[in-house]
Amino acid sequence: MSKQFCCLHKSSMINIRQFDSSFFGKSKSGCKENTQSYLKMNDQIPYDRTKEIIFLIRKLMQAGELYTKELNKKYNVSAAQLNCLLALHENGPLPPSRIARHMMVKSSTVTGVVDRLEQKGLVTRLRNSPDRRVITVELTETGNQLACNAPPPIQQKIVDGLKKLSEDEIDQIVFALKKLTNLLDVEDLEVE
Repeated sequence: MSKQFCCLHKSSMINIRQFDSSFFGKSKSGCKENTQSYLKMNDQIPYDRTKEIIFLIRKLMQAGELYTKELNKKYNVSAAQLNCLLALHENGPLPPSRIARHMMVKSSTVTGVVDRLEQKGLVTRLRNSPDRRVITVELTETGNQLACNAPPPIQQKIVDGLKKLSEDEIDQIVFALKKLTNLLDVEDLEVE
């Protein structure tokens, strides 16, 4: 799906006519070729800096993908499923809405995550109220063991890293990420 992106960079207009998921490419050589061909479309783009930004974005995306693949391979859970298990491990049984707050996702996302965890025997849904719509999610013994032994979620690495930075450095990161989401026209995208 192509989109039109325009942004200001060092007081010059950048117009990347077509930008889609293939831009980041899966292989290093493919990304380099895609990047070079896109960047040659417009001489106003500072090639080295743009290349560096795209490379760093790809590196972040690949880190997330590698983390998820490793979790799936070793523990048979996704990153979202691990986050759910950890929220329950740290807070005890919770309703899906509270799990969603801990995971920083929508409640509808939690429903699917809990469905898959329940199928794997890692959580159970409890109905302790006369109102059958009110449920609480609880870890099983297997889910508790997995939560105790699994690696910390990738978000925890970010949290730990941010604790080492000054408030000004954190503000710079937030500013840059907001600017980047605006450039990609995804600032209003719902995070699942």
